[in-house]
Amino acid sequence: MAASDLLRPALLAAARSPRMERTITKIPVTRNLVDRFVAGETEDQAVTASTGILDSGRYITIDYLGEDTTDLAQANSTVSHYLTLLSSLAQFAPAGAHTGEPRNIEVSLKLSALGQFLPRDGHKVALENAHKICAAAEEAGAWVTVDAEDHTTTDSTLSIVRELRQDFPSLGTVLQAYLKRTEADCKDLSGPGSRIRLCKGAYKEPASVAYQGKAAVDDAYLRCLQILMNGRGYPMVASHDPAMINAALQYAEANGRDVDEFELQMLYGIRDAEQLRLIGEQQHLRVYLPYGEQWYGYFMRRLAERPANLAFFLRSLASTK
Repeated sequence: MAASDLLRPALLAAARSPRMERTITKIPVTRNLVDRFVAGETEDQAVTASTGILDSGRYITIDYLGEDTTDLAQANSTVSHYLTLLSSLAQFAPAGAHTGEPRNIEVSLKLSALGQFLPRDGHKVALENAHKICAAAEEAGAWVTVDAEDHTTTDSTLSIVRELRQDFPSLGTVLQAYLKRTEADCKDLSGPGSRIRLCKGAYKEPASVAYQGKAAVDDAYLRCLQILMNGRGYPMVASHDPAMINAALQYAEANGRDVDEFELQMLYGIRDAEQLRLIGEQQHLRVYLPYGEQWYGYFMRRLAERPANLAFFLRSLASTK
């Protein structure tokens, strides 16, 4: 077993640890690496980063970082932040943003940041808050995609997505290929008008619900990807893995999809040259751009995903001693 396979569960557990958060966020060098993956802590910084990405021909999806909210005031504050952000982003939406073509601007939402975990009426609060953001996005000419979180939230999240799609049929959602249920979810959600972002998965999940190990997850990703490409929706292929990207392009061609009928997605700060190469080949590519003060959980999951990220972080720590 590779060292990265042993470290990944520990890093994902640390992503949920308040004690580890206090320790790691106090290390000065952490900020240098965080800046590679997080586009600042303020809306102005996020909009500035977005401008450069859009100017290069790429699309963006912006995530205002935060999750696991159990305070109503904080959930409402997150909604207000997204409404202000969408107002700022409206300037970048092209005049034809409300046609059937892909939209260059999108925001990504975590329902747990909108009140999903509130002890009373969490489902209702998250639904109402997400509805407000979807309405503002529609006015701004932007898309919305609901992010996936750990497996315990999946049923609630997909239920809210189905309710929202009654008013906002362009709403997208994320499915995680490492969950054993996801092939069935792909079949259920790949109908006309659907938008599904397929990723491998970034949380620590038990073997009872999720495939373990790279080979098993890769195989699951390819099976799910083929279902989506065979479907009638708009697949969003979220991967940095060349094998998965090549498979996506092959599946798209085999199913007669043109470039406006699917897109590739990568994270801010990862494989930037490859992103630009794909744009040069006339592929649609969207950059997932996170920002905000609550960056710790996101940052730790990025370290867990790629050994190169962790090695860079550890070398940086060693150089300060």
